[in-house]
Amino acid sequence: MSAERPTLPVPGAPCWVSLLARDLKAAQDFYATVLGWTFQPTSLGDEFALAVVDGQPVAGIGALAPSIQVAVAWTAYFAVEDADATASRIRERGATVAVGPLRIGPGRAALAADRDGATFGFWEGQTLAWSVGQGSAPACLELRTRDAFDAAIFYAEVFGWASGRPGGVEVAYEDEQVIVRDGKHTVATLRGGAVEAAPDPRVRPQWHVHFPVRDIDAVTSAAMAAGGTVTPVEPIPDPGGGQGRQAVVRDPDGGIFTVTAAS
Repeated sequence: MSAERPTLPVPGAPCWVSLLARDLKAAQDFYATVLGWTFQPTSLGDEFALAVVDGQPVAGIGALAPSIQVAVAWTAYFAVEDADATASRIRERGATVAVGPLRIGPGRAALAADRDGATFGFWEGQTLAWSVGQGSAPACLELRTRDAFDAAIFYAEVFGWASGRPGGVEVAYEDEQVIVRDGKHTVATLRGGAVEAAPDPRVRPQWHVHFPVRDIDAVTSAAMAAGGTVTPVEPIPDPGGGQGRQAVVRDPDGGIFTVTAAS
């Protein structure tokens, strides 16, 4: 995360996404080739880079320290007012805080896993002017889990969702999924089966980051040429009433993300 153009994010809302890669230069080359990102240095040092599209921040990529034993993955971070209190609430509810909270530049960050094992981060402090679904930021964040309602209760208790605070995060159930809004627009969805359905043991709980693209065929072809792997492209409902398309991409280092193109 960077201190440039700082702002205070909505508490409980996603405030950033980042990738910790084993080879920072190789990761930058891959995402520049596939998604057209350019990179800028940050105040956090040479081990972190800010991905930019059309002058707007998209995501962060950092070098994975050998001492941190976590898989290469895209991670969604949620804004909190007190990282220590958040860490305590996570542990109290049977989940895990794996790293931190640690001082990183202008704020404090931590990595955690919910009760089903889905990894996420949280951040205390100012952030860039960035919001899911707006501008060059990811189109959406999606938690695919075994039980969306149990997950929604967990995250609501940890991050204060649906607390009723002015300007806070709201939660609703629509179209068989839990919708999370920052008061203005949807910032996350949680999916995990129909109401009262038994949890699906085949689902590997994970937060998925969806990056918007214009030409999904060109992007997936570039990803495979650059050493990534791609699942078959699938049609998805488009908010405008048409059919969009999406594909899941795994970068050469193992980081998984989704690319989404509107109809």
